[in-house]
Amino acid sequence: MEHPVSDMNSVNAKPTPQCHVVAMPSPGRGHINPMMNLCRILASKNSNILVTFVVTEEWLGFIGSDPKPDNIRFGTIPNVVPSELVRAADISSFAEAVMTKLEAPFEQLLDQLEPPVTVIMADTFLFWAVGVGNRRNIPVASFWPTSMSMFTIVQHVDLLVKNGHFPSDSAKSKEHVDYIPGISSTQLVNIPFDGRSQQMSKRMLEAFSWVNKAHYLILTSIYEFESKVFDVLKAKFSFPVYAMGQIVPNFEFGENTNHGDNNYLHWLDCQPRSSVLYISMGSFLSFSSAQMDEIAAGLCDSGVRFFWVARDETCRLKEVCGHRGLVVPWCDQLMVLSHSSIGGFWSHCGWGSTREGMLCGIPFLTFPIMFDQILNSKLIVEDWKIGWRVKQDVGTNNLVSRVEIAKLVQKFMNFENDEVKEIRTRASEVQQIYQSAIAKGGSSETNINAFIQDLSHSMVIE
Repeated sequence: MEHPVSDMNSVNAKPTPQCHVVAMPSPGRGHINPMMNLCRILASKNSNILVTFVVTEEWLGFIGSDPKPDNIRFGTIPNVVPSELVRAADISSFAEAVMTKLEAPFEQLLDQLEPPVTVIMADTFLFWAVGVGNRRNIPVASFWPTSMSMFTIVQHVDLLVKNGHFPSDSAKSKEHVDYIPGISSTQLVNIPFDGRSQQMSKRMLEAFSWVNKAHYLILTSIYEFESKVFDVLKAKFSFPVYAMGQIVPNFEFGENTNHGDNNYLHWLDCQPRSSVLYISMGSFLSFSSAQMDEIAAGLCDSGVRFFWVARDETCRLKEVCGHRGLVVPWCDQLMVLSHSSIGGFWSHCGWGSTREGMLCGIPFLTFPIMFDQILNSKLIVEDWKIGWRVKQDVGTNNLVSRVEIAKLVQKFMNFENDEVKEIRTRASEVQQIYQSAIAKGGSSETNINAFIQDLSHSMVIE
């Protein structure tokens, strides 16, 4: 069965664009969203750029009806990887399938595409895309969807091996890692390799071995927040490296008055300024039911107003939480974070959520689950000093009790507390730096324009 490009007729009705970008994200929310946001920016900045955004049939069902510029179209490939609905249950098998089963259908799709492809922009984890591009003489931009710090740690895993820190050993978790270029000294427990999945680690290292064969590296960070790491990476690679932290959804701050059917926004409108703790644990990984129950009980005991995105546990947690807070299965996160009633963000520290919280100037309570979330929590708490940890003993499987949670939340939302004043002030400073970076002439916009300029050298001249 062939899988034709969606929206082909509407695009082909227009004059042939000069630059054709084929974007290939890994099939997960935290990978698709930032790549699509960058594609929207590229398409809006230059009408001569055509983007073919490649997703599985399942993901086309999720996002195919979302509004997008006319010069972005979807290309579809079969569902050859485990369903989004079950991938959290076996993330290792999911990662293995992503890295081994998408290449052939992607190449088949490339054979169908017109006009000729100018550049392939592929998730760094899809290392095979670099080989596909090189075989076809198409330049490849490697797109890294999390922090620069995470990237450089994986790049320097040889140093972890040399120092006996990879694979990691729980007995060494308190030892300090102070030898990775650009990374401030930190305990090993904050370095997100836990040794539980040797196959995943092997695949990730294989993916990184291909970055050197790419032609561009796109980093989804703001230069000002990870400048030392960026300078290390820029010196390391012979090709252009860009810091594009601008890739959050398009949103006009202060213009969220048209609520439509979003009743949760009406609820937020009725709450005092900065009084609500927003809670989100991410799009697919979860804590145990026992831990969720402790969180719910602790929130209720704290007496603090809260807004909790609980996905498929919404009904159960509504019963536990009562009327002090609002529990919903989904929300427009950036719109909620920018609402005047939000005073804090309890987050799993996915990179997208981390960026959005920083952009909105909201202090964090960090509760990472795995992988880069652990490092992002470290950046939030230790480097940027805009949050506190929920679990002080990182890396343990101990439950955080309702008593601990109630006490922490009460303190965190008490704006008369000097420690709280300090992180709120710092969060506002971070917001100003972020907004300056994505404004006209800022570091992020400058990097995006430089990438477009570099693409222009590869454009087809008609």
